[in-house]
Amino acid sequence: MKKLWSRLGVLLPCLLMAAPAAFASDPGTIDTGDTAWVLISAALVFIMTPGLGFFYGGMVRNKNVLTTIMQSFFIVAMISVEWILIGYAMTFGTDINGFIGSLDKVGLTGVGMAVLENGTIPEMAFVAFQCMFAVITPALITGAFAERMKFHAFVVFILLWAIFIYNPMAHWVWGGGFLAKLGALDFAGGLVIHILSGVSGLTLCVLLGKRYGYGKIPMVPHNLPMTVLGAALLWFGWFGFNAGSALGANALAASAFIASQAAAAAATVTWVAVEWIVQGKPTILGAASGCIAGLVAITPAAGCVAPLPALILGAVGGVIC
Repeated sequence: MKKLWSRLGVLLPCLLMAAPAAFASDPGTIDTGDTAWVLISAALVFIMTPGLGFFYGGMVRNKNVLTTIMQSFFIVAMISVEWILIGYAMTFGTDINGFIGSLDKVGLTGVGMAVLENGTIPEMAFVAFQCMFAVITPALITGAFAERMKFHAFVVFILLWAIFIYNPMAHWVWGGGFLAKLGALDFAGGLVIHILSGVSGLTLCVLLGKRYGYGKIPMVPHNLPMTVLGAALLWFGWFGFNAGSALGANALAASAFIASQAAAAAATVTWVAVEWIVQGKPTILGAASGCIAGLVAITPAAGCVAPLPALILGAVGGVIC
């Protein structure tokens, strides 16, 4: 009995000294809290694309609402397949001259449960999170050609755009490409997602031209409550979009979360204020548009600014838009 107590007396201090190391976040091991947050964030970003369908669907004419929602819903499926087959490999595969990822991860070959390099989550969780980014980016463009593109043309365009436009750009910034090597900073997709989809949407608008009857027949939004529902889902999902880009349940995620809320709120207020002054009355469409403008404005800087600068960014975004 005395020997047992003596051995415990030696062992106990060793256990106490080892405890902090055991509970510390080891970069080489999977952290369950970080993994849970990234997977939840992926689910939050997922809901943004159907939400986008409602956001756009409420603003088109009644005869085109189902087509508009179908576009966002179908993109979720089509781009998920593309991402698993070649998208992830092109974006995060071994860098080839700063331009594109190699195809060593085609079909997610070699991607398993091992921890992500320099991270605390399994690479498969990162695949899921980035998949949702790849899904929503082309969906953003669909509002630019609403009511003006047949479904088969839409399918071909979106698939080719994802492969030849999105994947290379995402690699240039996030996958170790030449923009990353030049020091480009894009915390959650201001360049890879919003600028890229915005410029593409504008280009497509110019190519397709105006909707038939534009300026001659009424084209009022058929269901603004649906648009507000879509905006609310986008605002909700955006917390996963920005805070999830910290890739961990940590202080950076909390900071990005608050920055996102601050910018969205400020942009909503300023958009409505300007609308009130210029047009004489505030509108719910203006408020919904304002929150999206603020979220877009803060996205590239969400992990880099404090709450007060986030308020300023959002306010400026609301006024300018």
